[in-house]
Amino acid sequence: MENTVIDAVNLGGNVAAQDLSMLALFLRADLIVKGVMILLVVASVWSWAIIFEKTFKLKRLNSKATKFESEFWSGGSLEALFDRIGNNPGDPMTAVFATAMREWRTTHQRTGSRSDSMRESLADRIERVMQITVTREMDRVERYMTFLASTGSTAPFIGLFGTVWGIMNSFQAIATTKSTSLAVVAPGIAEALFATALGLVAAIPAVVAYNKISRDLDRYAGRLETFAGEFSAILSRQMDEVRPSSDEVH
Repeated sequence: MENTVIDAVNLGGNVAAQDLSMLALFLRADLIVKGVMILLVVASVWSWAIIFEKTFKLKRLNSKATKFESEFWSGGSLEALFDRIGNNPGDPMTAVFATAMREWRTTHQRTGSRSDSMRESLADRIERVMQITVTREMDRVERYMTFLASTGSTAPFIGLFGTVWGIMNSFQAIATTKSTSLAVVAPGIAEALFATALGLVAAIPAVVAYNKISRDLDRYAGRLETFAGEFSAILSRQMDEVRPSSDEVH
């Protein structure tokens, strides 16, 4: 009995003497497990970079949209607003506006016809170019969102692969040393669990951020769609009221 107690104390001392810090676990890990850890760390860092970029970008875009809508609904001339924006819109909403106004102005410069067929054709073109612009601009805003989704769905399985590999190494150590003592298997198990932890660290923020940012993107896309619909209605009304002597949109 006394010998058993002494062996247990020595075993605990051997385990405690081993460095089980994160750096030590990484340096001592198998090459495959090291590759898994590096991949998960890189994915986590890149995910956080995307999260911060999208969060601040959406705040900036919503702020610019609010400022533009104030100018748009102020009652001033839309032609003057378009001349001020020019060909360099600073955000998706002004891009939608500029595209529609450019189509309007090009048509009136090319022809002075006011037939019903011409007005209907112009209205269709304006609505179509605004929808194309909304889609193109949202594709740019949503760039790299696929990486967040992929990280959230695959990182736990990548970490699990590293865990399985680490456990296999632990069993190989048992077979080699013919010992099942904790001092033999603890390092391998710790490395394996560390890989699992890194997978969760990479996946959880990516999933949460993806859901949150996706909802914010949907709301912003809806805001653009609403503006495009309202502007299309305004231009249609202007086309119905316009006279051959006046081409300016107010």
